[in-house]
Amino acid sequence: MHTIRQNQHWVMYINAELDGSTIEAILSEKWQLPKKMIHLWRMDRSILLNGQPANWRQPLEQGSSLAFPFFKPGSFGAEPVPPSPSILYEDDHLVVADKPAGIKTHPNDPDERHTLLNGVSYHMSVKDDSLPVRHVHRLDEGTSGAVLFSKHEAAYAVLSRLLEQKEIFRTYYAVVDGPVAKKSGTIKKAIGKDRHHPTRRRISPNGQAAVTHFERVAVQDGRSLLKCRLETGRTHQIRVHLSSIGHPISGDALYGGSGISPHPLLHAAKLTIPHPFVNDCVTVLAPVPDSIKKLFLTTFFE
Repeated sequence: MHTIRQNQHWVMYINAELDGSTIEAILSEKWQLPKKMIHLWRMDRSILLNGQPANWRQPLEQGSSLAFPFFKPGSFGAEPVPPSPSILYEDDHLVVADKPAGIKTHPNDPDERHTLLNGVSYHMSVKDDSLPVRHVHRLDEGTSGAVLFSKHEAAYAVLSRLLEQKEIFRTYYAVVDGPVAKKSGTIKKAIGKDRHHPTRRRISPNGQAAVTHFERVAVQDGRSLLKCRLETGRTHQIRVHLSSIGHPISGDALYGGSGISPHPLLHAAKLTIPHPFVNDCVTVLAPVPDSIKKLFLTTFFE
């Protein structure tokens, strides 16, 4: 699909797949945008067909241009604070940034200024692009790797829905204590809050359903390297699940891991995103940090 950005609009040219469709169908069926957003665009007539306010029920013809008001300037998700993080992927709609272990994904209070979201906001400000960048998901402070950010409200709405519907796949590497006997497995255990600890989570029959798939990649020097894929996204999910089968993540003191590292050796290595606006699947890889690489042969990693 041929697309371009023109000032505050994103322009797409109708292809054979969308020939005969309507604006209404694209917004509510293809992208499933929030009703409030659709209503506002309808009221201010800001969607343009071949440069003119459009009839939303008019069948679209192949080759015509359709312009959406995606890029209205807005407040960054956090105060722009240098440095810029390593950007793994970027286009008009989204950014994937590489989070180092030891920094938060986003501020929890106004005084926090050195999070990944601050850095991504700074990256946008350097480009002189005042868009309301927001994190679509988060990683624990001690976890490294790929984090997805939206660059406009429509992207945030669609990407959040895709995440909730389990259509965005997240793959992690975890270094765990002990040799894992099984080559692969699935952990299906509900997770809830631990009433005895303010930040800890625990396996709880009354908690939220949680599913983690794992594959044993290597066993070396009393530790195992696992590749994990999340089917759900509960707080501390991989950490709680692996601890529950007797293999806490190395460095994860909160869940019984050995003190080999000041933070859990958990890395978000891969994001697979069915891109809603370009009709393509985007796969983003985050380089495995040296703290994990030094424990296993590099040939184990993608």
